[in-house]
Amino acid sequence: MEALEIARWQFGITTVYHFFFVPITIGLVFLVAILQTAWHRTGDERYLRLTRFYGKLFLINFAMGIATGIVQEFQFGMNWSDYSRFVGDVFGAPLAIEGLLAFFMESTFLGLWIFGWDRLKPALHLACIWIAAIGTVLSAYFILAANSFMQNPVGFAMNEEAGRAELTDFWAVMTNKVVLATFPHTIFACFMVGGALMAGVAMWHMIRRPERDLEAFRTAMRLGAVTLLVSGLGTMISGDFQGKVMTEVQPMKMAAAEGLYEDEAPAPFSLLTIGTLDGREPVLELQVPHLLSYLGTGTWDGEVRGIDSLQAEYTELYGPGDYAPNVPVTYWTFRMMITAGALAMLAGAWMLWATRSRFLPPTARHPRLPDPHSREGRWLLRAAVVLPFLPLAANSFGWIFTEMGRQPWVVFGLMPTEAGVSPSVGAGTVLTSLIAFTALYAVLAAVELKLLLTTIGKGLPDADPPEQVDDPDAPLAYAY
Repeated sequence: MEALEIARWQFGITTVYHFFFVPITIGLVFLVAILQTAWHRTGDERYLRLTRFYGKLFLINFAMGIATGIVQEFQFGMNWSDYSRFVGDVFGAPLAIEGLLAFFMESTFLGLWIFGWDRLKPALHLACIWIAAIGTVLSAYFILAANSFMQNPVGFAMNEEAGRAELTDFWAVMTNKVVLATFPHTIFACFMVGGALMAGVAMWHMIRRPERDLEAFRTAMRLGAVTLLVSGLGTMISGDFQGKVMTEVQPMKMAAAEGLYEDEAPAPFSLLTIGTLDGREPVLELQVPHLLSYLGTGTWDGEVRGIDSLQAEYTELYGPGDYAPNVPVTYWTFRMMITAGALAMLAGAWMLWATRSRFLPPTARHPRLPDPHSREGRWLLRAAVVLPFLPLAANSFGWIFTEMGRQPWVVFGLMPTEAGVSPSVGAGTVLTSLIAFTALYAVLAAVELKLLLTTIGKGLPDADPPEQVDDPDAPLAYAY
């Protein structure tokens, strides 16, 4: 394998691995803030215990996300130095603001939240978690703005002498039509992950340990499931808007996502295709007529460009080369993203149905839950275990689709991927770092999983409402 292929594998592995933690962080921190707000307003210790329980899960994930995210920065300089040199002037502003404003705000106020339970006034302490939550969203926006430049370059001028893109309009970069479509889609998808994690963990406790904190976990389960369903609808609506923007600025990606080789109007959407690996010669197809036209153009009979005509156009525009991405990867990751997200919503709806209050006996305070050894109980327990992984997988498949569908460009229309790799780094060096990082990440995954499972297994902590400490010399209290 050449250095380019190994570098791409390394960046793909580390990026997808890091992205496991991003949606959990963004989705869960807002739910923790909601739980703490409920405790602040009602004084109900159930919400305080849930805040500390899910807050600890959030902090474990947040720490791991920071550790894995740092690697991304180093890869730009080590394996992709020509790419970094080409986009550095454009990327410098949004990424610097992300680090200096969003991330510092997020981490600073999160630190105050962790150690300020007994030092800060309750309202001020509550404000800290909300500010940290807002920081995660701002951080996501600036990073997505930088990534959107790779999908649809705007706000720049080419310096031919220096051989790089130079920023001319910061506002154009920050209001790129791609980031305006991608940001809400990504945030809604993150909320799906946070809601699924909260609901799945709570449902597991409800089925396996109904004698312990059933009411509290039922509250968390229903909050998580409602969040999952509402954000799932938001993901679908924003995804429809994103598909239309993608068809406009990256028609080859849409064509590859459908395995569409010829221009069609109206164009059907393929639910499933069985045939040659590239989809050029299907043996069996399940299609929804006109749907792709609507997804891509907003009209039921609009024309969607195919791979062959776009290949001919790009060859004339950019010179000889293969401008189609890996069609099987693009086609199937697009569908796996949709399928995993839809299954998560179905599981969340089922959990809400299984615990609906109108089935409560007149004198009982708790819902009638199925026995864990019954058929319904076993399937509900399996759904609780699998549920957190479904929207997480959907997020990962969506990220792979977005980046693989842009190929062979690292910056669409400006810089081929093969031109962005570091010229002085050999295949052996990249392979060594790939093996080292993969092994390290495997260890970190085991540590993360162990910490999460141990925390989940312990259940809710004692309420222990914080008492204000007036002595400034007293040691800080760690509430988790």
